[in-house]
Amino acid sequence: MTAPQDDSQTPAGVRRLTLADFRSYAALDLDGLGRMVALSGDNGAGKTNVLEALSLLTPGRGLRRAELHDFARRGGAGGFAVSVEVAARGGALQLGAGVEPGGPAARKFRIDREPAPSIRAFSGHLRVVWLTPAQDGLFIGPPAERRRFLDRLALSLDVDHGARVSALERALRSRNRLLEERSDRAWLDAVEREAAELAVAVAAARAEATARLNALLEQTPQAGFPTPGLRLEGELDRLIEGRPAIAAEDDYRRLLRDNRARDAAAGRTLASPQSSDLLVAYVERGVEAAHCSTGEQKGLLVSLILAQARLVRAVSGLAPLLLLDEIAAHFDPSRRAALYDLLARLDAQVWLTGADPAAFAALEGRAQAFKVTPGRIEPLATPAHAPI
Repeated sequence: MTAPQDDSQTPAGVRRLTLADFRSYAALDLDGLGRMVALSGDNGAGKTNVLEALSLLTPGRGLRRAELHDFARRGGAGGFAVSVEVAARGGALQLGAGVEPGGPAARKFRIDREPAPSIRAFSGHLRVVWLTPAQDGLFIGPPAERRRFLDRLALSLDVDHGARVSALERALRSRNRLLEERSDRAWLDAVEREAAELAVAVAAARAEATARLNALLEQTPQAGFPTPGLRLEGELDRLIEGRPAIAAEDDYRRLLRDNRARDAAAGRTLASPQSSDLLVAYVERGVEAAHCSTGEQKGLLVSLILAQARLVRAVSGLAPLLLLDEIAAHFDPSRRAALYDLLARLDAQVWLTGADPAAFAALEGRAQAFKVTPGRIEPLATPAHAPI
C-alpha cells in the first residue's frame, strides 16, 4: 500500500515519530510519514499505543485517560518521551512531550527541544482528534462521558477550555465544602461569584462548539454516513441561551445562593455545567441516537469525529491529526469504502489501526501500511511518494 504520488495538497502533519520507553516500545522511529498511515497487527501488538502517544501531544490525559506512570515502559528507566517532527511553514518543527526518569511526575512539553512557555504555545502547532472503540457506547452511556466528549470538542477549538473546566471543578468543590462546614456567608458569596463566572464561560464554550458543529454538519453532510444533530440539555444551558454573559452570571449566582440548602443536603451543586447532557439525534430519521442500532450509532460517531476534524481545521487553521482506532472493524465493505473516500479528501493527517490488514485494501495507493508486532513496526510496502 502506498501513499499518493501528488503531495501538493498534503496538509501539515507528522513527518517523523519517535518514542522512548513508551508503553511496549523501548524505542521507535518512524520517518518519512505521509498523510494517511494504516497500522495492522494482532490484538495487544501495540497499535493503540502509537495512537495514544500521539494523543499526548495535546492537553489532557490522552485517548485512554491513563495516569502518567502507566505510560512508562515496564522495565524502563521510569520516564518516557514522545517526539514528532511536523511540517511547518518554511521547514520543520520538533514537538515533544514526556516525563523525565527520576524527575517530578509531571508531563513536560518542548518545542524544538526547548521547554514550551505554556500549553497554549504548544497547542498552537498541533491539534489532535480521535475516535476509539471505548466511545462506541457514547450515546447510551452516562452523561459524564458525553460531557467529556463535548469538552474535548471545545478544547480542540479553544485550548483554554480545559483550564476553565478544571478551575470550575475546584470552585464547586470549595463551595460544597463550605456548605458542609456551614461557613460564613461572605466566603460563600466569594466562591459563588468565581463559580458563576467560570460556569457561564464553560457552558458558553460548549454551546458555541455545539452550534458550530451543527452548522457544519447541516451545510456539508458526510456522504454515506448519517447526519447527527446535537443539543445541550441542562438548567445552566437554558439560562445562558441568547443572553449576555454578565446577565447570565448574575442569575446563576442568585440560583446558587437560593439553592444552598438544597445543595448542602445533596452534597453537591445540582445546577451546574457538570449536570448538563449532550443529546444526539439521527437527523434523517428523526430518532435519538440512544435508540438507534449499533451500526447507526457507529456511523453517527464517525460523522461527528470527521466533522470535528473539519471544524478544527476551519477554526484553528491547523490540519489536525485524526486518530481512528479499530475504525473499520464493524463496517461492511461499502461503508468502509465510503469512509476511506471521506478520509482521502479530509484536510488532516489520518492514522488508522486494525487487526486485519485486508480491511485497508481499499486504501491501496492512498496510504502507507505498517505491520505492528510487540515493540516493533515495519512497513508492509515501500511508499512511492515524497514524505510530508
